[in-house]
Amino acid sequence: MKGSASATRPLVRGLLIALGWASLAIAAVGVVLPVVPTTPFVLLAAACFARASDRLHAWLLGNRWFGPSIERWQTSRSISPRAKWTAIPLVAVSVTASALLVVEELILQGLLLGTGFVVALFLLRLPTRA
Repeated sequence: MKGSASATRPLVRGLLIALGWASLAIAAVGVVLPVVPTTPFVLLAAACFARASDRLHAWLLGNRWFGPSIERWQTSRSISPRAKWTAIPLVAVSVTASALLVVEELILQGLLLGTGFVVALFLLRLPTRA
């Protein structure tokens, strides 16, 4: 994707960089709050930076925590087995706990549990590579 950032117009470039930083901030929150997903926001930040700033994209790829996951996704559209088998139980526990302990309305509990089920199915279907 080298060179793609230089062709972006200044306004679009600025918006993409802002969206990339906002996505990275949400991802950072997701590191400590299991209900907030981390990986999709890191991947969004990587996509924004790739289109807006070669320097920021390279910085994110070089990050010791996020870089390997981004590279794996960009090259093979897969996640590590560890990420998959960590995420699925965390989704199950956090969604179930939220539905039972936080949400009182039955319809909202059902929506929350249904969303968690769909997310778990999505994770199960993702290919894995070490």
